[in-house]
Amino acid sequence: MANTDNLFLSSALASNDHPALLAPERPACSHAELRRSSKAVADQLAAVGVGRGDAVAIIMPNGPELVTVLLAAMSVASAAPLNPAYTESELRFYLEDLTAKLLICPATGFEAARLVASSLEIPVMTVDFDVASACGVVSMTAPNHAAATEKSAHNEADDVILLLHTSGTTAKPKLVGLSRGNIEASMANIRSGLELGPEDTGLCIMPLFHIHGIVATVLAPLSAGGSIVCTPGFNALQFFRWADAFRPSWYSAVPSMHQAIAARASRNTEIVGRLQLRFVRCSSAAMPIVTLEALEQIFRCPVIEAYGMTEAAHQITSNRLPPGDRKPGSVGWSATTRVAIMDDAGRLLGNGETGEIVIAGENIHAGYIDAPEANRASFADGWFRTGDQGRLDEDGCLTITGRLKEIINRGGEKIAPLELDNILLRHPDIVEAIAFAAPHAQLGEDIAAAIVRLENSRLGEDEVRAYLADEVAAFKIPRTILFVDEIPKGATGKIQRLNLAKQMGLSD
Repeated sequence: MANTDNLFLSSALASNDHPALLAPERPACSHAELRRSSKAVADQLAAVGVGRGDAVAIIMPNGPELVTVLLAAMSVASAAPLNPAYTESELRFYLEDLTAKLLICPATGFEAARLVASSLEIPVMTVDFDVASACGVVSMTAPNHAAATEKSAHNEADDVILLLHTSGTTAKPKLVGLSRGNIEASMANIRSGLELGPEDTGLCIMPLFHIHGIVATVLAPLSAGGSIVCTPGFNALQFFRWADAFRPSWYSAVPSMHQAIAARASRNTEIVGRLQLRFVRCSSAAMPIVTLEALEQIFRCPVIEAYGMTEAAHQITSNRLPPGDRKPGSVGWSATTRVAIMDDAGRLLGNGETGEIVIAGENIHAGYIDAPEANRASFADGWFRTGDQGRLDEDGCLTITGRLKEIINRGGEKIAPLELDNILLRHPDIVEAIAFAAPHAQLGEDIAAAIVRLENSRLGEDEVRAYLADEVAAFKIPRTILFVDEIPKGATGKIQRLNLAKQMGLSD
């Protein structure tokens, strides 16, 4: 049998009975059980001819089963977790772009995925679930026409073990291949920065087809010997019930999730009073200061803002746990990743100057797969261009001022929408707010804002503009203000600012 021992589970900790996976209404799965279960799945993958460099597409709901299958696929092949909500046309694009050798999905449901895989002649391996089982995976049915030759060995440091597409809001999504070395470097940064250990239990509410969920909420805490609570995914109505049942020491989420949690805290005061979170982590998008302050007051613990992206195997910088330094509104300091600021001409800028954030280090991907033009545009003198705008202060602390593509060009005046977000969210009647560019015949672009009001609030457009007039220059005040019940969010819970004009009916 091939050597398929999982490289992300500490052998010292994996041999004991300490819980690795917890889940609502499920028995606990120990580190030893998870190691055995993931190795059994990896053995089955190797037995049907899947090995290093082979793309294994995985379409499964969040839960212990997905964690087990992900760990197995990453140990012997290139795991490619996909959003279970993808349509048939989306699945066709992603499976073709991956050149998938195998699709893994549950034994029931997911007919669209099976249909597309069949049309592309991609073998399908099915997983039977058992909710009474700790790790969930009872058996896997091998595809009828899988390769018969068993592959050997597990992935080495330079092998690509995780394949993820960028969000692709304005163009075709690009395929990122992350090596074992990339991911291990990012995991180490997260473990050390958050001081994760066996005594920690993380509440996992991020989707596990996203780099934030995979690396920060699964791999890093498991490799530290800790426990994770595998929820079905984010649900603001269930969050406090799960937190009360499992008493986590931390959780990590994107700002829109944190905002929804903060908004419901007043309805769950007894549960909040029982919680003893060591910290709350935020990444994947900028955290509004008002939300950070609200969370720290609610949970009586620090909120640790971090900066990550798929191309960096997630974490790039992070604020520090007390008594270390934290600068609210910033994304902190790098651990091992090199961070600099570059201008349009490729010149590195000094502290305090604003430009494009560029990065280099062991956690950075080697380049987009089969995308030479994108790679030429994205790499400069050994630096990877993030597409984010920001500045480093005199202490080397990084502040993100926005996405370069999201900067609004209003007739030559440049507006960072993140600035307006933060100001709007300080208004007592505003629960959620986001500024974005809308097409304008004369100016090219103008400013629009989508706002979710406090329940029963009668806040109007004129009041919003009057409020902003005291805070910003006149050219930064949105021409269009839309009051909505909910701001559209993408599959990972992030608001896709570049798509909002279309989603709100302001552009074709």
